[in-house]
Amino acid sequence: MSTAEPAVETRPTVIDVKELVGGYTSEVNILNGCDLTVAPGEFVGIIGPNGAGKSTLLKAVLGLLKIRSGSVWLHGEEITGTKAHELVGRGVGFVPQSKNVFPSLTVRENLEMGCYLKPSMFREQYEVVCEMFPKLKSRASQSASALSGGERQMVAMGRALMLKPSVLLLDEPSAGLSPMLQDEVFINCRHINASGVAILMVEQNARRCLQVCDRAYVLDQGRNAYTGTGRELLADPNVIGLYLGTLARATGG
Repeated sequence: MSTAEPAVETRPTVIDVKELVGGYTSEVNILNGCDLTVAPGEFVGIIGPNGAGKSTLLKAVLGLLKIRSGSVWLHGEEITGTKAHELVGRGVGFVPQSKNVFPSLTVRENLEMGCYLKPSMFREQYEVVCEMFPKLKSRASQSASALSGGERQMVAMGRALMLKPSVLLLDEPSAGLSPMLQDEVFINCRHINASGVAILMVEQNARRCLQVCDRAYVLDQGRNAYTGTGRELLADPNVIGLYLGTLARATGG
């Protein structure tokens, strides 16, 4: 008499990346078998040395990279190679590292651009985003070109939230900012995540990234080198020695 095998419980995911291989040219692969998952409402970080493939991985998820093998899934449906604008319409928000605002437009107009696919959502989402970031409402009529780097980052995040994404992809959100403004950006990330939006963040400030995220992946040469909770990786001597540097050793991780 045969017995049925027990059902395997599968954890729901927002983003699921499986054995991804790809690059910008036909000769060189930047990603060499990456795996990654982001669960609903989870805050996941990606750290690693320069050239490890961190930002490239985000671009692959967004359909901005030639993928040679492997797959990308969104809420259980394969999206490998799907165009970025289509993914935005399906609940994927994205904040690039640079040129992430329209400098000639006002703050309000920048947020309006976030609803270009569904203009009817603007009024409701404008109030939601401004409640999350009150400074945006007080600067609504100000040109984005007159904002500080931290304020521009806030506008970019707000614009990406205008279509109520289920997941927000952030590429080096603290790059080029002062330590004080970096802290403000990370606090904003936590507020966004607390509202129920999953976050996948590539970050050059590895130590700070591990302090704020739930889990993280350490990439090296386009592969997963280490993975674990932020707290686990902060305490891992291999991660400290190879990727976090003397700052982490001096501060005790």
